[in-house]
Amino acid sequence: AFFFLLWWLVWGAGQYYAMKTAGVASTHAAADAVISILVLAGFSGVILSNMRYYLPGREKYLYVLIVSLALGGLWLLITYIAETNIFKADILFMAVFKASLGLRFTIGFLLLACVTLAGLLRRTAQRQAEDAYYKQETERIAKDAELNKLRLKLQPHFLFNSLNSISALTGTQPEKARLMIQQLAAFLRGTLKKEDEGFISIEEELEQLQLYLDIEKLRFGHRLSVEVNCDADLLQLQLPALLLQPVVENAIKFGLYDTIDDVSISISVAKAVNALQVTVSNPFDETTSMPAGGTGFGLSSIRRRLFLLFGRQDLLQTKQEAGNFITIITIPQRT
Repeated sequence: AFFFLLWWLVWGAGQYYAMKTAGVASTHAAADAVISILVLAGFSGVILSNMRYYLPGREKYLYVLIVSLALGGLWLLITYIAETNIFKADILFMAVFKASLGLRFTIGFLLLACVTLAGLLRRTAQRQAEDAYYKQETERIAKDAELNKLRLKLQPHFLFNSLNSISALTGTQPEKARLMIQQLAAFLRGTLKKEDEGFISIEEELEQLQLYLDIEKLRFGHRLSVEVNCDADLLQLQLPALLLQPVVENAIKFGLYDTIDDVSISISVAKAVNALQVTVSNPFDETTSMPAGGTGFGLSSIRRRLFLLFGRQDLLQTKQEAGNFITIITIPQRT
């Protein structure tokens, strides 16, 4: 608004000086400048307001030309009618005014063209910024929706098997079934709570993971043992909520389902360069460790979740080494 006002004050001062130099009385020169400024400023306001509702595309330069010519001519006509009626008794003023009509139109056209072009560029920049914002918001909403979809798939395989185990235990070991129901309820309650959180500490994640392991140990008994190695100074490092449970579920599925032997799963937490690194290792036999069914989460879904969160495809790595299947997850840390 300040520059808009300054623009017209400079133009009005120039017009006043030019008319005064031509010998027109000060009052008439000032009135002429005020009338010209008010009409031009009004047309400029109309142009800028119109751009809120219509923004030309490829034809923008033709739009600038047509609008400037049309409003420049209309501005000249309005000022001519007004000033010939107001100052018709001033012969000198009328002579100077009529002699300057061509120059006035040219200057008015250029001023309106500048205003139109400046407004067009400004509105185009605003529109591009708005489009970029809406695109970013759309992508964010789509990413959040996909993340929520991935979370909904978190543990169906585990849940179905737990319910089947509870059903089997109800008749033979009702106390064990009751304990398993309590543990399952505690795990699901924690899952629902954690789903609303973006990132949590490794300490909170391990506590939630322990609830899951307690249930699995009820199912598999002494066959399943899990060793967790995490130094105390790493417990406050951050990772996406509920990231480890599906990885450990995957390890149990491939380590236990096709064998009757005892199985030990190792979970190690370490600090890498600006990152937290979690390694999950389980026994793996290519000839037997292929579950016949189930709807497990899958490492590919975990990799997708990490990509959505961090924009990187290399954060989940797997390898086979000395009869073990090893999953390595790297979680960048915010500095």
